[in-house]
Amino acid sequence: MKKVVLAYSGGLDTSIIIPWLKENYGCEVICMSADLGQGEELSPLNEKAIKSGASKIYIEDLKEEFVKDFVFPVLKSGCEYEGKYLLGTSFARPLIAKRLVEIAEAEGAEYIAHGATGKGNDQVRFELTVKALNPDLKIIAPWREWDIKSREDAVEYAEARGIPVPVTKARPYSMDRNLFHLSHEGADLEDPWNEPLKDLYMICNYPEDAPDKPEYVEIEFEQGIPVAINGQKLGPVRLLEKANEIAAVHGVGIVDMVENRLVGMKSRGVYETPGGTLLHKAHKELEALTLDRDTMAYKNNIGIKYAQLVYDGLWYTPLKEALDAFIDSTQQTVTGLVKMKLYKGNCIPAGAKSPYSLYNQEFVTFGEDQVYNQKDAEGFINLYGLPLKVRALMMKQHR
Repeated sequence: MKKVVLAYSGGLDTSIIIPWLKENYGCEVICMSADLGQGEELSPLNEKAIKSGASKIYIEDLKEEFVKDFVFPVLKSGCEYEGKYLLGTSFARPLIAKRLVEIAEAEGAEYIAHGATGKGNDQVRFELTVKALNPDLKIIAPWREWDIKSREDAVEYAEARGIPVPVTKARPYSMDRNLFHLSHEGADLEDPWNEPLKDLYMICNYPEDAPDKPEYVEIEFEQGIPVAINGQKLGPVRLLEKANEIAAVHGVGIVDMVENRLVGMKSRGVYETPGGTLLHKAHKELEALTLDRDTMAYKNNIGIKYAQLVYDGLWYTPLKEALDAFIDSTQQTVTGLVKMKLYKGNCIPAGAKSPYSLYNQEFVTFGEDQVYNQKDAEGFINLYGLPLKVRALMMKQHR
């Protein structure tokens, strides 16, 4: 029998893919579940995968690699897809696909399968990673082949085969959770006019229900990477967990957006990214203190392209690698301490300091100083404005 390695979450789609692969391809199904911080969600997967027909399942603890090699590089880039989305699902997919390739090579499998739909971005992210890392592996994408047309059909397929699924027809949200965020799509969210139901949120407090008293939190960075919270040095995973715990209480990190998918359609998603939002905003505040004007402006510009690359599944590409090198260069002086104020969904800068600060109070003060000659400004303005003056003189001649 040929072997296929399936990206398995235990959710609706991947639960029914195991029997579907066996029924339609007659192959041995080996499952791989990536532990990216879902917690207890993974505990029953071993028994469930075997009962569903898998011959074996790998449950891989990838949390450390996820935070160090995927969360932190994107954090250093400062990018946001379409000005809102911090890409929590987008940059998890190349890590999952990378591990799928490694297991397929170890098992001698010829195929990799995934449960991404033909309408979504994840199919691209999984498959581009496979092509970049092992072009000899073949892909099976059941959603592009089978007769199941909706999530309701999928639930019926599972029920007919006695496979329990964590989704019901009454509440068929599509959710993706990891240590960085939780996303929600589908059901009532498919109508952009509908405000998300209050009980939708599973991580963040609803902002109106957050504490009436603000909380201050201090984040320490070394070369763009967060290393401590409130003076406590923490490893990458624990630091992100701590940031989540603090920010979620105050309803920080809820994003409701209509985004442009790579495949050409708009979709609506609601994201909960408490710790990521806190770290992202703190990092930007420190960069404002330590980066010069031109470097910061150029970095902001390439951040738009960086976000697009990550969103579109182009993680393992020469351009992404080159941009990472540029970003790492900019982060050499992004070291210091940032204080943030959290209050009812808001994450407000409340102070920053750095040994590499380019803010010089002697130059900028409104008080008397001994370092700046205000008369110098006249010559600067005359030269800076010379093109405007010349054009105005020309226009005056032609009136």
